[in-house]
Amino acid sequence: MLEAAVACLAEYGWAGSTVSVVAERAGVSRGAAQHHFPTREDLFTAAVEYVAEERSQALRALPTQDRPTVVAALVDLYTGPLFRAALHLWVAAADEEQLRPRVTELEARVGRESHRIAVELLGADESRPGVRESVQGLLDMARGLGLATLLTDDRARRERVVVQWAKLLDEALG
Repeated sequence: MLEAAVACLAEYGWAGSTVSVVAERAGVSRGAAQHHFPTREDLFTAAVEYVAEERSQALRALPTQDRPTVVAALVDLYTGPLFRAALHLWVAAADEEQLRPRVTELEARVGRESHRIAVELLGADESRPGVRESVQGLLDMARGLGLATLLTDDRARRERVVVQWAKLLDEALG
């Protein structure tokens, strides 16, 4: 059900993603869906959190690799359907007062975890000046690439940016 919710949010946005639409996609009744998730907000925040945790687990499971591969994997975090779903949730939270605190807290937690995983995967020593900011810059850049991906398929440009960013990180991280 949670995967169906994320897929609907990514595909239809907040306005088109109702509990009924998700229940139908998941192959369950609306009543069963509401039994587990009493409100629409409960369903979608749980769905984004679930998929974010699955993605974090997949990133943590990556074997130690070269920086370009790690940078590409981190950028993928922000250019896939999870980011698209999360973005729809952010936009909805900007307009829906009851949703905003839940999404803000969720995104802060996901952001901290993404940063921690990035530091680990990159072998970054944050005690060195500028390293923390360089890692955060990577995540911010990846988020920007994710936004660009919403409008156009810019894979070729993105691949060049990822290669360049990996070079910059090598210099910054040592």
